[in-house]
Amino acid sequence: MSFKIERGAHALRDVAAEFVSRESNRMSLITVTSVVLSSDLSKATVFITVFPEAAEQEALDFLKRKKGELRAYAQDRVKMRRIPLFDFEIDVGEKNRQKIDTLLR
Repeated sequence: MSFKIERGAHALRDVAAEFVSRESNRMSLITVTSVVLSSDLSKATVFITVFPEAAEQEALDFLKRKKGELRAYAQDRVKMRRIPLFDFEIDVGEKNRQKIDTLLR
């Protein structure tokens, strides 16, 4: 991964976390775990975890509705030539890590 993509992903992760914190209704805890940028910087996938797990689909639907607002929010806060289109996904890798931690205890 190039430095430019890594730096952009880090900046977008921070902005996405701020946005989610500001916009969520606090009925569930939504955490932005990472952002993956495409090689041409046109698409960004924001990976999230949700607690409690029963609220995952509701939180994911909420964030998918807010994609455009996140892009406008990032436009004012991130210095990139072109702000990518956002998509949200549940971070399955983080869920698996948590299961392994539980099993090891």
